Amino acid sequence: MDDEFKKGTGPRRFTYRQLSRATRRFSDDAKLGEGGFGSVYRGFLQDQGLHVAIKRVSKATKQGRREYVSEVTIISRLRHRNLVQLVGWCHEGDELLLVYELMTNGSLDTHLYSTTNVLTWPIRYNIILGMGSALLYLHQEWEQCVVHRDIKPSNVMLDSEFNAKLGDFGLARLVSHAHDAHTTMVAGTRGYIDPECAVTCRATTRSDVYSFGVLLLEIACGRKPVAPEEDENKVLLVRWVWKLYRRGELLDAADTRLLLDGGEAGALEVERAVDRRQSFVGRAEPPESFVVVAATGRIEVAHYSRVVGLWCVHPDSASRPSIRQAMNVLQFEAALPELPPEMPVATYGPPVPAGGGYQSGNTTSTSGTGSGSSRVHSSASDQTAHSSASSAMSSAGEHVLSPLPTRGVKREGVHLKPTAEAQE
Repeated sequence: MDDEFKKGTGPRRFTYRQLSRATRRFSDDAKLGEGGFGSVYRGFLQDQGLHVAIKRVSKATKQGRREYVSEVTIISRLRHRNLVQLVGWCHEGDELLLVYELMTNGSLDTHLYSTTNVLTWPIRYNIILGMGSALLYLHQEWEQCVVHRDIKPSNVMLDSEFNAKLGDFGLARLVSHAHDAHTTMVAGTRGYIDPECAVTCRATTRSDVYSFGVLLLEIACGRKPVAPEEDENKVLLVRWVWKLYRRGELLDAADTRLLLDGGEAGALEVERAVDRRQSFVGRAEPPESFVVVAATGRIEVAHYSRVVGLWCVHPDSASRPSIRQAMNVLQFEAALPELPPEMPVATYGPPVPAGGGYQSGNTTSTSGTGSGSSRVHSSASDQTAHSSASSAMSSAGEHVLSPLPTRGVKREGVHLKPTAEAQE
């Protein structure tokens, strides 16, 4: 194990004694949280004068050990302002510990559904751009391509100024930029896993884009991806938002806590105007009302966020944007895409056979996400039954997948409706 860790640069190795002292012997008072693969503690490294978060991996799980190795060998080599920084690591006997910079505002999920302190649009938009920037670095800007495979609010950490940083690289995998980037192990969290990945057993950068799209919708709508307690038409966030898009009623997907807040009152009128004009399709520049108003702390980008979110969760991975294309639209450097009015039903290939490559086929699945929030690990051989189940999920009234419109301006392989200038 030592040889694997020496490949990383930057983080240092700690002794168990140092980390035990930093957490007051891992006292309950220092515990920040607990998950399936271990507990996280607040610690203070006296020799560095540094507050840190220390993850103590559970001794009862082999998966925890695998994720520990993945974290150290991958994240120790990454440097980006929107990635949680690994400070160090420790393994002595059966103890495995990871030391991270302390993110004082915790994870996004604890704030996104708070009933007391509602995240404003400037903060939400900054979080969206931060996560997009992190994925752009992982997918395209680092020396190797990194597929994260577990993008969700609980892995989005917030510093003292609510800047977002992506963490938990336990499921991440390195792939080459020069080859078809994919893994053959389904992993992630239900509700955020790309349905195509679950059927074809191929986790790719487009799988991360799907999860990013779910995160976008969750931030923009203030709704969890799966909400069993809701009306049956609202249980699945992706399906519900797409139906609203079809009817030109995306305003109804807005987080009402923001619209009813006096400080965000102007957003309501802006979003109504957006609905009337049906998404400003083809406009690379936002209308004048889509600006940051510093005096009131408002930003009216909710509509762009929801449309890009739907683009990212397109059931057919080939019709999704790259993370760079999504960021171009979110930053108003490219036009909004013209999406199909109906939520498409994609046709996927069957699971990857043992010892074989990907095969095309006619297994049909919708983009409905599964229930619950547990992390999933499943090999290719486990997916045959899921493929059949996915076929049964296709619902009446939904249209078979058709390609995006091909007329108009083409930007980085994505077809867009022409702007007014282009039409002239």
